[in-house]
Amino acid sequence: MTNNKGPIGIFDSGIGGLTVLKEVLKMLPSEDTLYLGDTARLPYGTKSEETVIKYSIENTRFLLKYNIKLLIVACNTASAVSLPVLRKQFSIPIVGVIEAGARAAVRATKNGKVGIIGTDTTISSSAYTKAIKSVSPDMDTVGQPCPLFVPLVEEGWIDDDITLSVAERYLGPLKNKDIDTLVLGCTHYPLLKGVIQKVMGSGVTLIDSAEETAVEVTEVLMRMNLNPPYTPFSKGGEVNVPVRRFFVTDVPRRFEEQWSRFLGEKLSKIEKIDLIL
Repeated sequence: MTNNKGPIGIFDSGIGGLTVLKEVLKMLPSEDTLYLGDTARLPYGTKSEETVIKYSIENTRFLLKYNIKLLIVACNTASAVSLPVLRKQFSIPIVGVIEAGARAAVRATKNGKVGIIGTDTTISSSAYTKAIKSVSPDMDTVGQPCPLFVPLVEEGWIDDDITLSVAERYLGPLKNKDIDTLVLGCTHYPLLKGVIQKVMGSGVTLIDSAEETAVEVTEVLMRMNLNPPYTPFSKGGEVNVPVRRFFVTDVPRRFEEQWSRFLGEKLSKIEKIDLIL
């Protein structure tokens, strides 16, 4: 059974899910959080569905050791292929990023034409198209895989000329589809908003599902009465500081620099773990 004192668990294939964590911390500052970045097995977007499901189960089992009360699958690829399996196998509430992004896209579009960019696995799964059409069946969607975006972000090439060239190559076909809304279907992509907006033009609205996911998490916690009681001070009179723990399966080069770019603050401690359970 879950309880309202447990932390929120979040996992991603790397550090892209920190865009989701950042929004969760804004909306739920008193919640304890555990973040797992599976950096040793990044990227998930080029893996088979079977492999992504296997990794997702392992990530979930690791976080459950810490009695998490809710799980956020902050990876579009894992959300696209793993959510049904995870929800069937584990009893805690599980929130993905795709449904939230789909709802935001439907609200934002004016002409009913929505573009979706993501990893190969996310796009081939048609998960966003299904989610968007479940909200509004008349929506017209078009997907475009952008597999090089993730390694470019992980490398820190946010404003590089190479990144712009890659974006122009990937996004060129979408510019002829008359879309007015573009879903950033990977949690790494918000860091490339400037480049993507430059290529697509100001007339296209970019949808970042991180904020919508945080809203959904808040609603789920309230609905299931899983919010922690507000206790600013401990019994000893000390200020209660929410727990923030960060786990990775490998510590890449320039990791702390990348982490600071996502969260906008210096990371105090990273715990490297092995997912052999």
